[in-house]
Amino acid sequence: MCGRYVMAKATSDLVAAFAADQAVGEDVAPSWNVAPTDNVRIVTERIGRSTEHDHGGRPGAVRRLATAKWGLVPVWAKDPKIGARMINARRETILEKPAFRKAAVKRRALVPADGYYEWEKSGGTKIPTYLYSPSEDPLAFAGLYEFWPDPSLPEDHEHKWLLSFTIITTEASDALGHIHDRTPLIVPPDLYPDWLDPQLTETSHVQQLLDAIPEPVLTPRVVSSQVNSVRNNGPELILPAPEA
Repeated sequence: MCGRYVMAKATSDLVAAFAADQAVGEDVAPSWNVAPTDNVRIVTERIGRSTEHDHGGRPGAVRRLATAKWGLVPVWAKDPKIGARMINARRETILEKPAFRKAAVKRRALVPADGYYEWEKSGGTKIPTYLYSPSEDPLAFAGLYEFWPDPSLPEDHEHKWLLSFTIITTEASDALGHIHDRTPLIVPPDLYPDWLDPQLTETSHVQQLLDAIPEPVLTPRVVSSQVNSVRNNGPELILPAPEA
């Protein structure tokens, strides 16, 4: 699974890295310990007015950097608290599960991250490990998003619609499987346009896209157990753990 990650880059850096046309929603402070239900930045795309960027040759495609809550709340949910149980979606079943299948063909997102944490089991202990790109470029987790209407608020209320998302996970490769059996599905830059394409809605085409995403090349680093608590936050969390 993916239950904790790092996103410490400024909005301006994310706009540049993901060729976003707009940045919307409240800004988000850097975090070295992003946890479920936190508000973070995601990248989405829709068809609108023409922009200066060429997003895969699609005229009028508008790419947005938006603020969303981690933990997908389906449009049919009666209570947004369900999102705490939907922080991850399995790659193998997103086109089948009722909570995810519509978003998988209509509302795909990229979730920027500097890296993420997993806990490797060793005997009776769990060793926190930070995984990141050896180039230190931002990672882009494959995500799905939804808009949930709060029934307690009037239609014209500014907080009527909750934007939330989930991170897709997949089976870990042999290189990372010893750390954890699941890993976030990471979209390479050359597939950003296809993954975000709002006009790619055929189930078979989405499945082909999922199958085309390669295994990532990541560097693992054992870090301090300080990351175990969501109360701790700061760049020291990703430093190598002191030797015993």
